[in-house]
Amino acid sequence: MVKAEGNRIAWADVAKGICILLVVLWHVIMKHYLQLDWHIGGRARGLWGTLGEQLLPLRMPLFFAVSGFFAVRAVHRPWSAVARTKVAKFSYLYVLWLVVHTAVLALVPDFATERADGALKFLAQLTITPSNLWYLYALALYFVIAKATRRVPPWVVLGPAFVLSATASAGLLDVPGDRGGVYQNLVFFLAGLYGKGLIEDLAARASWRRLFLIGTPYVVLLAVIAVFDAKTWFGLWPLVSAVAIVLGVTAAGLVSRWERLATALTSIGRRTLPIYVMHLPLLALTHAALIKPLSSAGPAIQWTAAIAEPVLLTALLTYLCLLLHRHLPDVLFDLPFATRTSAAVEPARAEASAS
Repeated sequence: MVKAEGNRIAWADVAKGICILLVVLWHVIMKHYLQLDWHIGGRARGLWGTLGEQLLPLRMPLFFAVSGFFAVRAVHRPWSAVARTKVAKFSYLYVLWLVVHTAVLALVPDFATERADGALKFLAQLTITPSNLWYLYALALYFVIAKATRRVPPWVVLGPAFVLSATASAGLLDVPGDRGGVYQNLVFFLAGLYGKGLIEDLAARASWRRLFLIGTPYVVLLAVIAVFDAKTWFGLWPLVSAVAIVLGVTAAGLVSRWERLATALTSIGRRTLPIYVMHLPLLALTHAALIKPLSSAGPAIQWTAAIAEPVLLTALLTYLCLLLHRHLPDVLFDLPFATRTSAAVEPARAEASAS
């Protein structure tokens, strides 16, 4: 089993590594792969699209649950510390990378994603309708809520958060852009925050039997959603996501015992921030370069791309993000003039990826 490093927890970093790879894969599939002009049979493409959809309840809910798990210590700090190290930091990163995304995406107008194509749209993304970077936007907001309600009984906070999630996922709220993600995932961040002990126990007791027992109802619930088009049934989507979180934590606990695989995933999980903020602009530029050659390629190349491109491109984008992260200035990944309290404290970049 991979050991914890400093105050890090191996299984949690494994979970974050898996989540960020799934986020990149999802964007590769939806914003690039399915946009190509294919001249071959559609079964392989359909399988990739279906796989991405089946993992929707897992990716961001688990990401936020682990972020809440890591947030326990921060929420107990004074307001000034929370405001500086969390709220200001994530707000700053959101604004900074929103500007970067807007500039890069303007160069690729045919790339299939939301973008600010005018001053009013940019202002909306800056304030009330977050962009593709909504995870950062949500974290800044969630830390304010978590700190403000720290002395309130958990059920008093979790109850309304669940209702908000259920209402948004049922289509009963106006959710332009990525506002729906902000509404739906607060409950999972708070669940990770309040349920830290339960989550730790779940990861520690992970077994293949438990993975099967949890995976079975998850598959059944996904089948119900597919057969009855039940995603908008009130409360069903957050319920499926909650089961997916339990499944994901259990799987991460198991994977953390496989040293080689766990080492690779924890390395990625400790550096999710640069991957999150940089992969989409890089994907947009890659899409612009590849769409014509792949769309006009012969059957042999298209079949190869249909089977393998999502995985290969996900790996390439992840590698490029981490490579650039090593050479870009800290100011792109951390609040300027952030205080380093001790050389023994983990770098702020890693802290940002953990929260």
